[in-house]
Amino acid sequence: MRGAILYGPRDIRFEERDAPKIAEPTDAIVRNSATCVCGSDLWPYRGINPVAQPTPMGHEYCGIVEEVGSAVTSIKPGQFVIGSFFASDNTCPNCQAGYQSGCQHAEFVGTAQAPLLRVPLADGTLVATPVVPSQGQIPSLLALSDVMGTGWFAADAANVRPGKTVAVVGDGAVGLLGVLSAKVMGAERIIAMSRHESRQKLAREFGATDIVTERGDEGVASIKELTDGIGADSVLECVGTQESMMQAIRSTRKGGYVSYVGVPHGVALKGEELFYTHAHLHGGPAPVRRFLPRLIELVLNGKINPGKVFDLTLPLEQVAEGYRAMDERRAIKTLLRP
Repeated sequence: MRGAILYGPRDIRFEERDAPKIAEPTDAIVRNSATCVCGSDLWPYRGINPVAQPTPMGHEYCGIVEEVGSAVTSIKPGQFVIGSFFASDNTCPNCQAGYQSGCQHAEFVGTAQAPLLRVPLADGTLVATPVVPSQGQIPSLLALSDVMGTGWFAADAANVRPGKTVAVVGDGAVGLLGVLSAKVMGAERIIAMSRHESRQKLAREFGATDIVTERGDEGVASIKELTDGIGADSVLECVGTQESMMQAIRSTRKGGYVSYVGVPHGVALKGEELFYTHAHLHGGPAPVRRFLPRLIELVLNGKINPGKVFDLTLPLEQVAEGYRAMDERRAIKTLLRP
């Protein structure tokens, strides 16, 4: 089969790869109905996270099960399934505590930009929908495998509660779906930090009540001004840079909550400054598996439509253009159809 392979900075190719096969009795093979390009894929694409050799890409997926290993009991061929970027057994102590991305037997699922995908630990990783969904539902279901699950975790980790004020740092797909998550969780005021008109529009559609265009210290000042000098109850950090992390912490009220779900690059915290914020910090790789059943229900019931973050849809063979469009900020997120 053919799939996406990254050779080096801005060198993504669609070429022959070995088709996946059952390697362990706990595996499943999924034929992707859709996959996509993630904002975190841009770190290696830009050369910030160098690759040492040609590397298959992609960690977001949904589709039809084609084959399962002999030990798989809960997933069957013909089912439509969604999984996470981390395979998990869903039985170890970390999984039972709700942190499947920290499973003691976790495996990264990183070859999804292809027609077929091998998913390890299928029983613990994949969640089947009650019926095969319509084509129109697939973008939103695909979003659950990472960006919606991560946005939901960002809101959950930041203790978003009904009637509270939330600020979201980052206007990529995760940040925008953090806005949507905060809305579903009942936040009264949601401040989206964004400089881009198209993303501001979608943030408003998802539930943002205010837009702050400034960054850094100016952005913090704007948040404080909007909150009578107090700061937000909950702040979702959805970028992963030093500036975004400090902007999030400094925008939070005393005793407030900061979640961090952007993969960190060059982030360093000063203990003394953090000490005097009284901020609660909670984040890391999103345990998407924990939230999948609830999020699938919300999508299938028409309560949320996270697939709106896909503003570019391409055939899988045009994956290189999908990366370019996101790299150049011509697209929020690219959906790829095998």
